Amino acid sequence: MELYPINLKLAGRRCAVVGGGAVAERKVISLLAAGAAVSVFSPILTPELNRQHEAGCLLWLSRVYQADDLQGYFLVLCATDDAAINVKAAMEARSAGALVNVADAPELSDFYVPAQIAHGDLLITVSTGGGSPALSRILKQDIAARYGPEYGEYLALIRKLRLEMKKRLPTTKERGKFWRETIDHETLDLLKCGKLSEAEERMRHATCCTRPES
Repeated sequence: MELYPINLKLAGRRCAVVGGGAVAERKVISLLAAGAAVSVFSPILTPELNRQHEAGCLLWLSRVYQADDLQGYFLVLCATDDAAINVKAAMEARSAGALVNVADAPELSDFYVPAQIAHGDLLITVSTGGGSPALSRILKQDIAARYGPEYGEYLALIRKLRLEMKKRLPTTKERGKFWRETIDHETLDLLKCGKLSEAEERMRHATCCTRPES
């Protein structure tokens, strides 16, 4: 199955999760982290989801999912332990125009939720097309061991210096060349050791020494 990779902006978007168990919890937490407006349909919640509800982070409809519950949602994730309810909810949500994900049923899903490594604005995802979540987890662990928090801090420094570089190097071509040549392991090593000021000084030095192409 061919997939189109995409990162969705969910801030303020209405998203629903059908289910309140451990699987649903993981999906809800990810949606909340993305800034989504989350509704949970379930007679019970895990302790963590209950804490999120009490903190006002999500809307809890404390009952079993019912027909017509899923009108007006952008994303719907079905994660109950009842396959029949998952199928029914998925069909209704899709007919209402929502994108649907059904836990452990890739054939019923419009999209899959990949394994992910996040460090600040850096997001690395791994997907097996729903074929093997276990393999996704293994690959995630391998990648996480290679790309640690210092890469997110490096990205933060790049964002911090970007405006300065736009003034110094007016064209996209020049700025692209600068960043390709500036990304180096010495700066990453400084960040890995917690030497943020030294890393920023190194990057600023490279910025100051850069001249526009004649």
